[in-house]
Amino acid sequence: MINNRFFGRRRTETSRPLPPGQYLEDGFPVLSAGPTPNVDTATWDFTIEIEGDTVGTWKWNSLNALHQTDLRTDIHCVTKWTKHDTDWRGVTIDTLLADAGIEPPTGFVMASCDGGYTTNLPAADVIDGKGLLVHTYDGKPLAPEHGGPVRLLIPHLYLWKSAKWIRSLKFMEHDVPGFWERYGYHMYGDPWREQRYTND
Repeated sequence: MINNRFFGRRRTETSRPLPPGQYLEDGFPVLSAGPTPNVDTATWDFTIEIEGDTVGTWKWNSLNALHQTDLRTDIHCVTKWTKHDTDWRGVTIDTLLADAGIEPPTGFVMASCDGGYTTNLPAADVIDGKGLLVHTYDGKPLAPEHGGPVRLLIPHLYLWKSAKWIRSLKFMEHDVPGFWERYGYHMYGDPWREQRYTND
């Protein structure tokens, strides 16, 4: 689904470089593969699995009781818009792993979400402060259309990797394509290398 802000002003002159092929967006377009799910924080939970074993589960209150990280970062959508200086608050994946008493896994990870969406990532791209579960955007609770109450945020990759309505991370030995990757999107998705589609 695409909202009416999708076709924003296409500015490419900025004070710092944009990834190739990107234009600067002032708004925050909404793009989703399906309808926005109705997620209740009273029943929401999040799990981490390693090779099929659940190693940690967090409810809404327990997630918010963990150390919170504030992050200002640029975000880049595969549909070629970039938004500068977005403000987020949430919990790093490192904090969750430490809370579960787990050393950072290697290999790969699959993010799974309400609505059936999935996306795959190398495990190295969600640890060392590079991945967060975010619940606040621009000082307000993250809106459902942007993935609230909680979405994954991996700002150094195209935004489809920052899965909305996140419910689990499953660490795996081998890489497996997620939803958009099965339809021809790149398995990694680095905006600075224009890795939009399979052969990019």
